[in-house]
Amino acid sequence: MGEVELSCRAFVKMYLHASLFPRCSINGLLLSSGPAGGTVCVTDCVPLLHSHLPLAPITQLALTQVDVWCSQTQQRIVGYYQANACVSDSSPTPCALKVADKIAEQFDNAVLLMLDGSKMSPDYRVPPIVMYERKDSRWTLKDKHTIMLRQWEETRAIAAQMLEANDHMTLVDFDCHLDDITKDWTNQKLNTKIAELASPANGNI
Repeated sequence: MGEVELSCRAFVKMYLHASLFPRCSINGLLLSSGPAGGTVCVTDCVPLLHSHLPLAPITQLALTQVDVWCSQTQQRIVGYYQANACVSDSSPTPCALKVADKIAEQFDNAVLLMLDGSKMSPDYRVPPIVMYERKDSRWTLKDKHTIMLRQWEETRAIAAQMLEANDHMTLVDFDCHLDDITKDWTNQKLNTKIAELASPANGNI
């Protein structure tokens, strides 16, 4: 498998999701609007759950709805992300492996991304992520040199700025949507704000 590029939008939303539920395990889906083949460009993410992660019916419902939305918006599901409740544990759980396996059935170059809670403080200097790829039916650590997060300093600054502005309180994951279906799990308002903050920094999201 080749390189994986993580966009500012995707990282910031994962970061805000984990910040909104710091004592919970959280998960979500990684999306791409880029062409198939070559570098996997993760352009967005959909926050899914912050409770009962192993609950299969809710996960299946979320996957189905996100898949339909992706087909309408020329996107595809290319991976899965998770942060464990224990900040010192960034190992994939059986739940993470199961969902990632399901995604890999549909997308050969699927990735499994774990957020490293021990590096999520505002003063961290490296991306708090651990990424896995599927080789020979197993998920193995991906070479760090094949993981790109362009303009990392600007992305880190945007994440910190939005956290300070309490923007994480406006993030909607699929759990929240199921509690109140008027809430937008695609988080278009957050997407707009990230784009506005990213534009002067690096010209794109």
